[in-house]
Amino acid sequence: MSNNSFGKIFNFTTWGESHGEAIGCVVDGVPSKIQLKEEDLQKYLDERKPGKSKFTSQRKELDKVKILSGTFNGLTTGTPISLIIENKDQRSHDYDKIKNIFRPGHADYTYQMKYGIRDFRGGGRSSARETAMRVAVGGIARKILDELSRRKTKITGALVQIGEQSINYGNWNTNQIKKNELFCPDKSIVNSWKNIIDSARKSGSSVGAIIEIRAENIPPGLGEPIYNKLDAELAKAMMSINAVKGVEIGTGFKSILLKGEENVDEMRIKNEKVKFLTNSSGGILGGISTGQDIILRFCVKPTSSTLKSQKTIDTKFNEVNISTKGRHDPCVGIRAVPVGEAMMAITLVDFWLQMKALNIT
Repeated sequence: MSNNSFGKIFNFTTWGESHGEAIGCVVDGVPSKIQLKEEDLQKYLDERKPGKSKFTSQRKELDKVKILSGTFNGLTTGTPISLIIENKDQRSHDYDKIKNIFRPGHADYTYQMKYGIRDFRGGGRSSARETAMRVAVGGIARKILDELSRRKTKITGALVQIGEQSINYGNWNTNQIKKNELFCPDKSIVNSWKNIIDSARKSGSSVGAIIEIRAENIPPGLGEPIYNKLDAELAKAMMSINAVKGVEIGTGFKSILLKGEENVDEMRIKNEKVKFLTNSSGGILGGISTGQDIILRFCVKPTSSTLKSQKTIDTKFNEVNISTKGRHDPCVGIRAVPVGEAMMAITLVDFWLQMKALNIT
């Protein structure tokens, strides 16, 4: 299997499977003398880990990260950083009855067709378990942004829609996001969302979600105008997350409802600085950051593993039915919020270091 790496200057390669002994990664391109300790990464992993509430998978993983290399006396040395998280709560026997059956909506069939072999225990490499390492790497990226960018870059993710119910943007309160299990910025809709997820969980089903990621205090000039556009790489970053089926930036798909003059971001000068009157572009024009907040959204499909009987085939191409038991998220979009934040941070720091390498920061 190739293509297990992401990034150009700041890049990482992940390894491991859902039910293997451990998962891990190697991070390259980290500048030296950045303050970095395990607790700097752990706080973000604690937001992503399963088993925190009845609204997520009940798999009990501490997700304790260990730094194996690349630091000395609490500082990065400029050498590759190796991270590892041990898997503690695998229940591989949950998959014994379906090991010869392709689960609809999963990568079982495509992995078998491509490689001629697959790890049926929780999806193996295709499991969202891999995203724990992305969150850890995102913690490193945030430290780099904090210490080298000279700007207080802030990255915030939130759930903005579950099923058919979306937030009221007029009620957006960033301080509310970490005060509920659903990363919701609109306090008024939290209980309704909980009822939707709980109903799906009790019926053996699942629901989808939309996540919004915002990056504040981003310098203008990140990104290249043709094949290395900032928005294109951000879309790739988000689409690489398990179960993500769509990405939009700024006004996104709703821009087709507007006239050209309504969708542009008019400009003025205030206190000798450029001021945009709106942010329909989501902070990116021509593939290059404008200095405005970068705003994107991505949708996460409903968890494919449900208790509902579904039509499928087995490894001998016989038609069968399947009901997938085990510990699955009734709304996998919840735990995708810290993953989206991490991929935003990783992509931004990679572009920032690219610009620094060209001596145009």
